[in-house]
Amino acid sequence: MSSLSQTDPEIAALVGAEEQLQADTLRLIPSENYVSQAVIEATGTVLQNKYSEGYPGKRYYEGQQNIDPVETLAVERAKALFHVDHANVQPYSGSPANLAVYLAFLRPGDTVMGMALPMGGHLTHGWGVSATGSWFRGVQYGVRQDTGRVDLDEVRDLALKERPKLLFCGGTAVPRTIDFAGFAEIAREVGAVLVADVAHIAGLIAGGAHPSPVPYADVVSTTTHKTLRGPRGAMLMCTEEHAKAIDRAVFPGLQGGPHNHTTAAIAVALKEAATEDFRAYAHQIVANAKALGQALAARGFELVSGGTDNHLLLIDLTGKEIAGKPAAKALDRAGIVVNYNTVPYDPRKPFDPSGIRIGTPALTSRGLTEGHMPIVADWIDQVVDAARKGDEEVVARVRAEVKDLMDAFPAPGLSRLSA
Repeated sequence: MSSLSQTDPEIAALVGAEEQLQADTLRLIPSENYVSQAVIEATGTVLQNKYSEGYPGKRYYEGQQNIDPVETLAVERAKALFHVDHANVQPYSGSPANLAVYLAFLRPGDTVMGMALPMGGHLTHGWGVSATGSWFRGVQYGVRQDTGRVDLDEVRDLALKERPKLLFCGGTAVPRTIDFAGFAEIAREVGAVLVADVAHIAGLIAGGAHPSPVPYADVVSTTTHKTLRGPRGAMLMCTEEHAKAIDRAVFPGLQGGPHNHTTAAIAVALKEAATEDFRAYAHQIVANAKALGQALAARGFELVSGGTDNHLLLIDLTGKEIAGKPAAKALDRAGIVVNYNTVPYDPRKPFDPSGIRIGTPALTSRGLTEGHMPIVADWIDQVVDAARKGDEEVVARVRAEVKDLMDAFPAPGLSRLSA
């Protein structure tokens, strides 16, 4: 950081402040995590200096003697870890990866079917405000109001009626196990390409803590951060049948040169994810989420679908007489970082919804286990109650207690603070 401090002290100060914040706070946003020092180092290498349009062995630039082996390592590690025929590690992020799937299989106006955004889906699964809902005909399924879970019979009925060419399963606020085999059966019945968007649960799949979409899905789309603990990038994996279509869609269809420094960091993360330590980590994420859910339910919190099978919990705060946004703001002041979130059939607007979304990947990376989850649940309960009453003294007290616990469980990758 010495060079950055000399060149741009303002940015250096903000980076340092963010590192301190990440060290001191309990991060419960399910899409966030801590990467290892090795991943951070790979991301900050001279690989940023190279342009590499094309694929290994078929580049449009010379000087790829070291870049091709880097990308090949990432590809081969992805194939081995997820047991897939083909992997493309070049997508810049999750949304561009999903756009590449559209380009590979659809033409503008074709029908795509995915989970509705307010029900836990993702913007790029055909939701109206996304390009995928503007350029294509989006049809959405949801969850049952009485269970908070996907009903595959309802999905099948809708698919038979609408006949989508692309069917997405997965989302951003899905606390239950995804039935990939059930979705595959529906996709085959209507002649659709099945895409499993596992951005949130890729690390759980790699660690054996969630069923794999392979061999059920034609295409698997994922980010490389979140539970996978890699850099902010993405991958598309597929059967050999669709390999050429996927590769052409990524490049030259949507992108130019890949971000080689990110590719290297993806390779590092995939190597880490193939270890027994990572497998234990993935299972601990789920154990922590279940324990946290039980502790919150015991304190009167309403969990959408009644609990969780994975890393996240979706909480409806209506019964606590507070909306999600003021609760999330108060929790943030207390050093507990969550995001406010819509819940299924939410009567409130998305920017001021009824719920919050929390997850356990980051706190598990710090070494917290099931025994700590009642403490976390108690803090959340105290702060939500304090927010409703306007009691900032409680918020301040919890903030100090959170910092004490975080000091006892240092986060990986925050080298500046320990140097």
